[in-house]
Amino acid sequence: MNTPDHSALEKLLDSSEDVGTFGRYEETPVAEMSPEMREAFDFTKNLRGLVPGPHKIWVANPKLSKTIVPTGAYFQTASTLSKAEIEIATCVICGQWGAAYSSFEHEKIGVHLGHLEPAKCAALVAGLPTSFDDPREQIVYELSSALAEARVVPQYLYRRAQELLGDAGIVDVTVLMGWFTMVSLTLMAFDVPSNAVGLKQ
Repeated sequence: MNTPDHSALEKLLDSSEDVGTFGRYEETPVAEMSPEMREAFDFTKNLRGLVPGPHKIWVANPKLSKTIVPTGAYFQTASTLSKAEIEIATCVICGQWGAAYSSFEHEKIGVHLGHLEPAKCAALVAGLPTSFDDPREQIVYELSSALAEARVVPQYLYRRAQELLGDAGIVDVTVLMGWFTMVSLTLMAFDVPSNAVGLKQ
């Protein structure tokens, strides 16, 4: 019987060289950024007050970063949706994609800033059934759940959403889910864990 070489296995599994400062991504310190990266970093910080989550990674593509950052900032300041409604749709789509960092982060944000019940936020991320007393929150939940599962949005559901949210609100829900699909895929590609912190800058 061959005894496994545990030291060789440990060496093989030591993935320290595969890990950056934010998941697999190795952040560039501000002082070492190219002028283009620094411009994108400052642009994000000016709009958001910080450079959070996937924005840390997006500065690696400065031109693209500057085109997408304003969409996220819009949902922070000007959306037709309430913070609770935003977090309902966000938790649904982040949970659907299985993105550890964004699911963990928005489960907490949903409770503390969206003032949603913890059990409801957990259900949203886990894809479990839940419900909301507020009719707008309920329709955002139903619409986002149907879209996340790639199901047809039936006429009755659409009409209720139109009555409660208006066409602008339906657009907000769909674009928000697209935004957080982009967020989730970025975080998944760079294997960003739920407890990632990144550089303080």
